[in-house]
Amino acid sequence: MNLPVFYSQVPRILLRDPLAELLGAAEGGLIEYGYADAVRLAGHSCPTVAGAYLMARAGLRALYPEGVPERGGVVVTMSAAEVEGTTGVVAQVFTLLTGAAANNGFHGIGGRFVRHGLLRYGGSDLGCIASFRRSDNGDTVQVSMDLSTVPPAPQMRALMGQALAADASDDVRGAFGSVWQDRVRKLLLEHADDPAVIRVERRA
Repeated sequence: MNLPVFYSQVPRILLRDPLAELLGAAEGGLIEYGYADAVRLAGHSCPTVAGAYLMARAGLRALYPEGVPERGGVVVTMSAAEVEGTTGVVAQVFTLLTGAAANNGFHGIGGRFVRHGLLRYGGSDLGCIASFRRSDNGDTVQVSMDLSTVPPAPQMRALMGQALAADASDDVRGAFGSVWQDRVRKLLLEHADDPAVIRVERRA
């Protein structure tokens, strides 16, 4: 599987998963995720997947400023319904990185390590995409993103139309993919820590 080189340059996310430690899946429970993991999960790379990756990174960093975030230690509440827009795609990336699962999640061992029900929908907070709440101390942040300063290239729309044609050439499809991924690259490498694009807020 050959992925664009810039994926390896995206900031990585180190987490500690107590369940992985208990079951011997990772020494010390430490698991490191990269953007390529989100791409493999989604099966594609786009601004939504990239933005979800960066929002999860920013939210976890805000909740665990003192150290490594705990995978499985956060409740994620999506503001919109599961079937609305790109909510499901974003939520899948959040599940990958936080361990928070919906109703199909792990039920735990001896009342611990429960992932079931940690991801919820329909929070109705129109000011954010999701909220992240630490299970141990209740600390909560809201995450959102604004891609208006990372617009698509001017030729994007025309190239998409051409690339979707049944008789599109390899050159046209390659040109579209290149332009598409260049916007993802800019988001991930130039705006990963840009608070105007990836927003994290604490509200009273």
